[in-house]
Amino acid sequence: MKLLQYLSITIISFHSLSSTAQVEQDGPYISRSGTRIISRYVLNDVSKTDTLNEKDSIQVRFAKHKDWDFSFKLRSKHIIQRSSYRAVDKMLVLSDIEGEFEAFRALMIANQVIDEKFNWIFGKGHLVICGDLFDRGKEVIPYLWLLYKLEDDAIKKGGFVHVLLGNHDIMNMAGDLRYLAPKYLASAKLLGLEYEKLIAEDTEIGQWLRSKNAIEKIDDKLFLHAGISPEINATQLSLQKINNKCRSYFGIPTKKLDEEGTKFMSSNGPFWYRGYFGDDRTNVSTIDSTLKKFGVKQILVGHTITEQNIAAYYNYKVIGVDVNHHKGNRKAIFFNGKQVFVVDDKGNRKLLDIGDKN
Repeated sequence: MKLLQYLSITIISFHSLSSTAQVEQDGPYISRSGTRIISRYVLNDVSKTDTLNEKDSIQVRFAKHKDWDFSFKLRSKHIIQRSSYRAVDKMLVLSDIEGEFEAFRALMIANQVIDEKFNWIFGKGHLVICGDLFDRGKEVIPYLWLLYKLEDDAIKKGGFVHVLLGNHDIMNMAGDLRYLAPKYLASAKLLGLEYEKLIAEDTEIGQWLRSKNAIEKIDDKLFLHAGISPEINATQLSLQKINNKCRSYFGIPTKKLDEEGTKFMSSNGPFWYRGYFGDDRTNVSTIDSTLKKFGVKQILVGHTITEQNIAAYYNYKVIGVDVNHHKGNRKAIFFNGKQVFVVDDKGNRKLLDIGDKN
């Protein structure tokens, strides 16, 4: 199987680019000072700071798309999400948006998850994001805030939003910015802060990210960013304990990880493992071991783009959902009862080919 050469990039000094990169808009980046809320953002390449009360709404503003503006309320606390959930009738699953707000918005509207005012209209359905929120796209922070808002809105309507983390997300928390678009360092410079401080553990985004899981189970399906390696299969840890282990290493640079941290946060961990795809992909016994370990029938992952995706692998035991949203390939997978569709941003849908035995 031929993998697309998507992840190979030329490493450029982002600090040298940051002074000339055009920002247009970015943020808001939210922090607290006593009982006050500090909202820092850039609009039309000008940095701004608002001081708000706890009950005030947070505004997300767009320079070129005023009709995309939205607001939301902050939470009083962030609750660690459960690792397992019961079956649901409707579920939309996608991954690797990486700040492509327009692509995400179009997919959500076309598939009747939200309306054009960002209201949740998916009822009791579940939305699953299989990681990679950060880095290459134009609107990372607005994308994060929309997910934040939709989490609350969905619960009020009986639905749910599952936000799982990917390798790009843990990289940003750990200060590894090798794939970060120059815009974000330029924005930090305008705001007078280091980029890492804008998403640090004491910020609203930082706290929210640290409440997220690596892996979740919904009925008989397992969702995560990359995959489960033989090393993770071999652990005696439950799903919840794996999530707790991963969370304990958020924000720690790779070079400072201990042996256990390296197991969970590096190439064989659930954020990075690529063993399901390519010429040297793992044996089906690895897949079967994962299915048995977690009591599921299917694994859904992002992380690795292939020419086939969105597609089924290992006789429908694995579904790869990563596509190149940056180049306009906007797709998701939609579970509607027992039917499984590949859907796009125009409202088109086709049945997933369940006969694929590759």
